[in-house]
Amino acid sequence: MRKHSVIAAAVAAGALAALVAAPAQAAEYSSALKVRGIQYDALGRDYNSCSSGNTREEYLTIKNYSSTATVNLKGYVVKDAAGNRFTFTASHSLQPGDYVKLRGGRGTDSDKNNVVYRNNCNFMWNNDRDTIYLYKPSNSRADVHSYTRSGSDPDGNGYITFHK
Repeated sequence: MRKHSVIAAAVAAGALAALVAAPAQAAEYSSALKVRGIQYDALGRDYNSCSSGNTREEYLTIKNYSSTATVNLKGYVVKDAAGNRFTFTASHSLQPGDYVKLRGGRGTDSDKNNVVYRNNCNFMWNNDRDTIYLYKPSNSRADVHSYTRSGSDPDGNGYITFHK
């Protein structure tokens, strides 16, 4: 009798854990905005310089996957595993299906050209492995992806696609 009680308790605990874990996973991807892809390894030799470096060639593409809602990026935060962060401080609206490239380096943000610059000439993304976090203005997670050069980039071109 005691054996059945232990098994029943284990099954109930497992079911409860599954119920608790499911909403957290679902909430993680409930945002219309998702990380489309990342150029984590800029072409050429990495060089942190605003005047002659290649940090502008490192970028993260964020796409609005909604078919109806326009989303303003103001207040969204992008972070890496080490805690480096970028906050979208200006209004930048993404129509359904639209995207923006968040580039390193300095430049002029442009809705027309779908680009926002981090205004930081240091590389943000590691070339061997990293984790990308996208947070909503409410600080809830919109999307997250981890990558490794060897496991996520089979053609070795430094670009990884996460969502089609």
